[in-house]
This record gives sequence, structure tokens and C-alpha cells, in this order.
Amino acid sequence: MNSNKPSSFKNPGAIWLLTGILFIAINLRPALSSIGPLVDAIKHSLQLSETLLGLLTTLPLLAFGVISTITPLFTKRFGIGKTLMGALILLSLGIFIRSTAGVFGLYLGTTLLGIAIAFGNVLIPALTKQNFPDKAGLITSLHSATMSVGAAVAAGLSVPLANDLNLGWRGSLATWGLLSLLALFIWIPQIKRIKRSKARRSFKAALKSLSGSRLVWQIAVYMGLQSLTFYVILAWLPAILLARGYDSEFAGWMLSLSQATGILGALIIPVWAGSRKDQRLVILTLVFFEIIGLIGLMLPDVGLTVVWVSLLGLVLGGTFGLALLLIVLRASDTETAAELSGMVQSIGYFIAATGPFMVGVIQEATQVWNYSLGLLIIIAAFKLIAGLGAGKPQKV
Repeated sequence: MNSNKPSSFKNPGAIWLLTGILFIAINLRPALSSIGPLVDAIKHSLQLSETLLGLLTTLPLLAFGVISTITPLFTKRFGIGKTLMGALILLSLGIFIRSTAGVFGLYLGTTLLGIAIAFGNVLIPALTKQNFPDKAGLITSLHSATMSVGAAVAAGLSVPLANDLNLGWRGSLATWGLLSLLALFIWIPQIKRIKRSKARRSFKAALKSLSGSRLVWQIAVYMGLQSLTFYVILAWLPAILLARGYDSEFAGWMLSLSQATGILGALIIPVWAGSRKDQRLVILTLVFFEIIGLIGLMLPDVGLTVVWVSLLGLVLGGTFGLALLLIVLRASDTETAAELSGMVQSIGYFIAATGPFMVGVIQEATQVWNYSLGLLIIIAAFKLIAGLGAGKPQKV
């Protein structure tokens, strides 16, 4: 797409490009959210401990942290479009390896798909800034909501695919490789539609400039703490519900419900936040309701599990969309958006990677889920502090 071509939706090229972006987005969560409902089956099949099971969520987050930093190196050489094409190929490969090659393949495939997802996480905000700068809130809402759709569908269908269709946990996990292959075929024709921009500075210069910014660190910490909570819920919510006496199918559907309400949050919150110059009120509101939801889960005698799960899903979906929007809003140009997205998500996902593993260790030591839920409340308070800084109207 020519650099001076408008990003209006009256332009068919822009619509096709957005379609390609959304097909990538819908693939950025199923490979991860499909694990939680099947964790008990995987545990017994491969004789894994809770700590090792926590690694299934931690490994992709570590991959996010490493790859997010160096993503601009790939885009400066190959461009955003071809980098995303390679990521979709790698995602498909990782999903199939994870499902077919025993314990080693389980962890190798998980690492590879984590690397692939990292590219998508970083580059979609940069694509938004570059191709749809005047519709940042809307595009962020659409893409983050689409991610939530993928997560919800995968979480809800994992157990039925494994049990009702007799695919087992391996076949259930492998199913999502078909979706990533579909996205690959849809994305390839869109590569030529992406606006081009010339690099103004080296990767090293960008890192030096961004690492000295207080605002960058505030966005990164906010991103990291919201992702930590999201991935703890993604990894361990079914186990929490199983420990409370629910069956695996109900636990899987509750995880799916949390992702489904996340769709609503992802649609509403970025549009609300994008209509404001200052996002601090939005951040404060989200943290308040997140704490309410966590307290509700800590009190099983009160019941209302559906309410607390729905509330948490709504808030976490909205918080994720807001974190991505902050990257777009705080960047002064496309190149900065890609660099900022890479650095913020790198730091953020290294923070997030500690969550599922840490909760696995805590649970193995205590066998009491309220310790972990209490930790998430403390983390929400720190998230508020970082978010109030990141929400101020300013540019990197």
C-alpha cells in the first residue's frame, strides 16, 4: 500500500488489511488458553507436577520477553508483513510439535509457539499506528476483542474436542494449528498493502533512548502486571474451580466465560480510553472492579462463581486492550510505536512470566488457593500505581 494512501474503510485495501490483522489476532491466544482446561489430563498422562505444569504458561511468556525486544531487528530487515508471515508458519509448527512429540515436544512446541505469538503481540500495535493512525481506539478494540474471541472459543472447546470427539488432549491442542494455517493463507496477500516507512535510527539507539524514559517503564510495568494476572487466571482458574468441587467441563466453560466477557471489555474499554486524552480514570475503575472479582473468588461460600469469573474476564480483557492502546497513544510515530511495543512487551512479559510458575509453587507448598488470589490483589495495587503514571497524556 502506498504511504500516501488513506486508511479509510471506504478503501477496499484497508478493509482487507484489517481482515488480515484480525485473523492474526484470533490466533494469538488459542494455543495458550486451550491448555488450562486440559491441564489435569496432561498432568496424569505425562506425570507432571504442578510446578512443571506452570511452565507450560511460563515458557511462552519468557519467549514473549526475549523476542519482543529484538522484533525491531526483524522488521527493519524483512518488514512487518514478512515477519508476521514467518511468525504464522512458526506458530503452526509449534502447535503440531507440542501435540505429537512427548514431554520434550510439549515444551519445545510451547516455546516455539510462544516465539511466534510474541511477534504478533508486538507488531499489531505498530501496524495500527502505521496504517490506521486516526482509528487507533477502534482498531485496538477490534483486535484485542478478536484475541479474546480466540481465547474464549479455545478454552470452551478444549474439553469437548478431547472427550466428545475422542481426540484426546493431544488432538484437541493440535486443532488450533489449522486456524493458524488459515490465517497464513489470508495474510500473505495483505503484505503488499502495508504502508512503508524508512527507519530513522538504529536498534541500539532506540533502546538507549527508550530505556531512559520513566513513561516507558510505567507502561511496561502496567503491561507486565496486567499480563501476569491474565495468565495466572488463564493457567489456573480451572484448577481453582476443580479444587472447589466443580467438574472439568464446568471449569473449562468458566475459563471460556472469562474470555468471552473479556471480549466485551476489549471492545468497550479501548474505545472509552481512546476518546479521552487522560486514561487515569479508566485505569482506576478497572483496578477497583478487578479487586472486587478476586475477593469474590476468595469466598467460595458466597457462591456467585459465574459473577466473579465474568467480572474478572471483563476487567482483564479491557485492561489488556488498554495496555495496547497506551503503546499506540504514547508513541509519536510508527517507528517509535514498533520500538516501544517491543520494549514494553519484553519487560512486561518477563514480569508476567513469574506469575503462573510462582502460583504453581505456592499451591504446591500450601494447597490453599486463597494465598495466590491474595497475591493478585496486592499486584493489582501496584498495577494502579504504574497505571496512574502511564495514563497521563504525554508522548515518548
